[in-house]
Amino acid sequence: MALSVALGSAGLIAVAAPAAHAATPSDEAAKLPISSFGAMVVDDAHERVYVSDAGKSSGASQVWVYNFQGQRVGSLVTDQPASGMALSADGATLNVSVSNRIVAFDTATQTKSGASYTPYDVECGRDVAVAGGKTWFTETPYTGSYCDRADNGAYLYGVKDASYVNTGWSSEGRLKLEAGPEAPDRLVMGQAGAGNAANAFLTTFDASGETLVRGPQRRFADAEGKGALDLKDIAQSADGKRIAVADAAYGTRLLDAADLADAPAGYQPLAEGAKASAVAFSGDGKYVARGAVASGSAADLLIQPADPADGAKTLEFAFEGELDGSRVVPQGLGWTKDGARLFAVTSDGGGSHWLHVITPPAAQYDSRFTGTLSTTPSKPVVGEPLGIRGKLELDGPAPTEPVKVAAVRKDADGTTEVASAKVAADGGFTVLDVPDRLGEATYTLRFLGDVTHRPAGDVTVTVDVAKAATAIELTAPAEATRNGGVEITGKLTGQGRALPSGIALKVTRTDKSGATGELTSAQVAADGTFRLRDLPSKKGKTVYAVSYEGDALHGGSTARATVKITG
Repeated sequence: MALSVALGSAGLIAVAAPAAHAATPSDEAAKLPISSFGAMVVDDAHERVYVSDAGKSSGASQVWVYNFQGQRVGSLVTDQPASGMALSADGATLNVSVSNRIVAFDTATQTKSGASYTPYDVECGRDVAVAGGKTWFTETPYTGSYCDRADNGAYLYGVKDASYVNTGWSSEGRLKLEAGPEAPDRLVMGQAGAGNAANAFLTTFDASGETLVRGPQRRFADAEGKGALDLKDIAQSADGKRIAVADAAYGTRLLDAADLADAPAGYQPLAEGAKASAVAFSGDGKYVARGAVASGSAADLLIQPADPADGAKTLEFAFEGELDGSRVVPQGLGWTKDGARLFAVTSDGGGSHWLHVITPPAAQYDSRFTGTLSTTPSKPVVGEPLGIRGKLELDGPAPTEPVKVAAVRKDADGTTEVASAKVAADGGFTVLDVPDRLGEATYTLRFLGDVTHRPAGDVTVTVDVAKAATAIELTAPAEATRNGGVEITGKLTGQGRALPSGIALKVTRTDKSGATGELTSAQVAADGTFRLRDLPSKKGKTVYAVSYEGDALHGGSTARATVKITG
């Protein structure tokens, strides 16, 4: 699908310069060489984005390094799998968690500058954060599927010199951390993966001293146990006064940092069925990005004013395709400090991941499908091309890149992605498909939006796919004798898929008295031709009928030839 429509392409195109220079709205996407997302860190000072791969359980690993245009420019090699990462307060050091150490890399030279030993992390990975000028990390000492068990112990440690210290704070499930320049002495910790019964908590710590001092805490379930937190991500506003939480069970919660109470106004709900997965505030304090797991043209990413009271329209983006993923991964959003670029990691729900570099536009416009969808032919047949015609209307300026409409077909075999269709200047388009099974098929057409247009609501059309037609052509003499016999040749043809081999055609003979008898069947050759011979016993007008009963994908057909028998 087109770059501007699908929010990503396999190629890389340089985006316009940020900050003081005018930025052209765009979204570039790079395929990440990872099987499971670990963490992402944005380094403004050196214009680098670091992405770790959490998919490895043993052996050497790498932290992949990208520039702000989405181009891979290097990697930081580690001798063990890397997971969590965090920049030091001055941005000079990238702290990378590996199985038994927190490794420090100099961000200017991209070289290793030190390490602090830690308890051994088998497979679960760590969250890492810097608060109060110190590095903190979580520990879940289990393997595989045990990492997310609700009854597992999870611990919070700090780094001191070349070793670690136990803070004494622990929980069950997993722990997620968040800290940053917004409130440099505040560490936010939340409980994740503990299930509804645990009524997961969120709390903050003052990290300015030698030991952590816990501040407010909150659990979210009501008296009936409903509304428990399903934590995916945490973010702090640029002024440090608000904390946003991506809650897969609720949406995006906006809290007062002072007491973790709900903010006076919150963000609008996500699309129906969408689950919050990530959240991040821009460094300039203007915007919040909200990631989600959504289907179809429902938004997977929303960019809107950080202040819910600001009435500016929300920018919406949908990811759905083989070139851009289908969802924003947990903790997969990060901004540049000036708010000029947003970095988003998406996944297809399997092992493929993409890094999107999004330059948000000043405004985004609506789109919609208009009129009704029509099909050509009106009665589709299996194995034959089917065209679905419609019209897409776009508000605002004309797109700078070709616009395409995506489509999927749902039938008894499941859901199949159909080739996208280019939209003409007048908004018209034709989606082409070749249905491969009989029965009802429903086509869902989607415009996933582009940087300057919001996604359109899905439209559907349902068709009944029939068997393909067949035809029999006969060549027979006008007259023949009883002694010489009758020879008839013919050909069987069919639309759609190729006819099966070994077809035997039914042959009948009806004489002038009306008596009908079945003759030896005619065998069809690979090219569809056949030949039949007969020695009729009576003179007069004789009718030969050749019939094909059809098969699983083709209808039947019959042809007749009349021969006058003499002598």
